[in-house]
Amino acid sequence: MSTLITDVKVILTAPEGINLMVVKVETNQPGLYGLGCATFAYRHLAVKCLVEQYLKPLVVGRDAHAIEELWQLMHQNAYWRNGPIENNAISGIDMALWDIKGKLADMPLYQLFGGKVREGVPIYRHADGGSLSELCDNIQRYREQGITHIRCQSGGYGGGGFGAAPGSAPERAPAGVYLDARKYMRDTVKMFDHIRSHVGFDVELCHDVHERLKPSDAIRFAQALEPFELFFLEDAIALEEGEWIRQLRDKTSIPLAQGELFNHPFEWRGLIAERLIDFIRVHLSQVGGITPGRKLQLFAEQYGVRTAWHGPGDMSPLAHAANIHIDLAARNFGVQEWSGTEPPNFVIQELKGPREALLDVFPGLPEFRNGYVYANDQPGLGVDINEAEAAKYPCDAGVTTWTQTRLIDGTLQTP
Repeated sequence: MSTLITDVKVILTAPEGINLMVVKVETNQPGLYGLGCATFAYRHLAVKCLVEQYLKPLVVGRDAHAIEELWQLMHQNAYWRNGPIENNAISGIDMALWDIKGKLADMPLYQLFGGKVREGVPIYRHADGGSLSELCDNIQRYREQGITHIRCQSGGYGGGGFGAAPGSAPERAPAGVYLDARKYMRDTVKMFDHIRSHVGFDVELCHDVHERLKPSDAIRFAQALEPFELFFLEDAIALEEGEWIRQLRDKTSIPLAQGELFNHPFEWRGLIAERLIDFIRVHLSQVGGITPGRKLQLFAEQYGVRTAWHGPGDMSPLAHAANIHIDLAARNFGVQEWSGTEPPNFVIQELKGPREALLDVFPGLPEFRNGYVYANDQPGLGVDINEAEAAKYPCDAGVTTWTQTRLIDGTLQTP
């Protein structure tokens, strides 16, 4: 019996206050459907429109087995290609088709990628704190959970929360998240000095610049951090100034992670082929789902570049599961960012929102145990959705404020 796509549905939910978007692809086989992540938390209605108005009519009636064909069809159908709205929309359907494929094969997805090369996926978590002492306490709590890789920040990404312009800004400067690059660099160097002095060197530390430094500052910053032996420094150079990565690579021995904002192979191809980065950090739905994600992982393997997929709270558990399945089968795996889909007893200060709600909406989440995350070995992605529970947590289409970052003089700065 052929497996044909009969319907495509969009499910919006925000069980932790973060907009999530799930695509459900139904088939002509009774009870057989797939689920995928199309989350673009800050433009979710645009993605919803694209899926419902354009991609659904394009794929309904077509063969659900033909994943590569359908991905290319969705990608080129609008003529103008790429970008986060299109890629996330395609991702929702692409992941759902892989979920269907795994269910038809009665295998977890990693088996379709060649099987496991590791039993569990080592993760890194985010640690912050109101003081350096509190930060070290939070690091220690993670270490007690078996976590050996920790991303450390102090005061967010170089600034505080959204609010009125500081007194040093010009008169009538608009509200925003104001950044003081020099202070951020000094404070971060002090932070790592304190951590290494109090925690030692037997824990792997990472740091995310979040593209909030000018390239020359990023180079000086990386050099100042060298004594602290970071596992990697993330997004030190902005996407728009990627030509500087070569100079950064030449001037520091710190491993470099890049790619959270990447959309297109042109953005990562040269960096990987010329070995200018050590870790590729893409957001799986942002690049179009599992199909391009697997191609990227295999391409990076040829050049010794390791994966460190983006794994924030603004992606659904379906995307987290997709990360884990690729990780389990990838020889060039490095580490997996993990925003924490585990039960409430694992929650520490940096997490926001009720874990119980997330677990109610998404049964079958990958499981965290003693520093590792494990797939649950159900067919496909292994994660389902309770649509009745999902409906209890509506999304918010309000104005996003955390991306309204500014320099001290009030000029907008990429977030």
